[in-house]
Amino acid sequence: MTYRDNTKVIKIGNKVIGGGNPIMIQSMTNTPTEDVAATVAQIKRLEAAGCDIIRCTVPTKEAALAVKEIKKQITIPLVADIHFDYKMAIAAMENGADKIRINPGNIGSKERIEAVVSCAKERNIPIRVGVNSGSLERNLVEKYGGVTAEGLVESALDKIGIIEDFGYDNMVVSIKSSNVMLCVKAHELLAKQCAYPLHVGITEAGTVWGGNIKSSVGLGIILNEGIGDTIRVSLSGDPIEEIKTAKAILRTLDIRKGGIEVVSCPTCGRTKIDLIDLANKTETLVQNYPNLNIKVAVMGCAVNGPGEAKEADIGIAGGTGEGLLIKHGEVVKKVKEDELLNVLKEELDNWK
Repeated sequence: MTYRDNTKVIKIGNKVIGGGNPIMIQSMTNTPTEDVAATVAQIKRLEAAGCDIIRCTVPTKEAALAVKEIKKQITIPLVADIHFDYKMAIAAMENGADKIRINPGNIGSKERIEAVVSCAKERNIPIRVGVNSGSLERNLVEKYGGVTAEGLVESALDKIGIIEDFGYDNMVVSIKSSNVMLCVKAHELLAKQCAYPLHVGITEAGTVWGGNIKSSVGLGIILNEGIGDTIRVSLSGDPIEEIKTAKAILRTLDIRKGGIEVVSCPTCGRTKIDLIDLANKTETLVQNYPNLNIKVAVMGCAVNGPGEAKEADIGIAGGTGEGLLIKHGEVVKKVKEDELLNVLKEELDNWK
């Protein structure tokens, strides 16, 4: 039994989270939401990569109106991201948003929050209550002597209480920080006190390289402790990279099955082929087979390659200008180096 097994079940469009349901992968578009064509195109790319729920910023009335048109052309739930203007939250819901993300502390007066909650209640739209370390209230910073996990949790529970006081409990909660271990501690504290599904992520994690490391460490610890119902890997890069990393984290933790795992050996003096290029191309290739739950090995030499690839379902190992195709630890074919990737693709196309 884990924390996520006991969280409240929440319906977001055609998806269900909480109560032990599968963990959903989220991302956020970086196109202007008002540009319907560009936003829809990006959402479809993200969905094809494995995104389950998409979030779009709604800073203007035009963006809120665009939500209606975007929704007509996509199949995954859309979350409207609101920062300051409560009217945009209402407009987004009126135009079909499946969920809204707000920080009640940024919305303003309780009357404005109540107006947002009333609209959500009328349409049974879930509210994601978000608290970030960068916007933690001054009184809590002073109370705890800085930004702390305890302060984040107190802030989140306060915001939850405000919405509950208006008679609404259709909520998802997120508490984020760019400090990995602070974020971990905050989730450990909150999970013991909160029955709502938790959206987990390391905010402002950084570039594709650095952000992947921070997100993998932070999300890995939190998810492995049984905490988290939806996740986002926040990267300064193509949102597709967020989905790829999120899928890899879930697969590595044995939380989600499906998709091809690529293992490749480090280069050494025995390597006679361009292993780095081959491994990268293989990793790109396997993204086209999301329904294959297998392991592919890419090895740099024909000496140890077959042995090292024994645990993989299929593998390729390079030699001098040539390479081997290996299936279930057995060498089945020798081909030229420039044919290795095509041979692998053919095998994956016909995998049974």
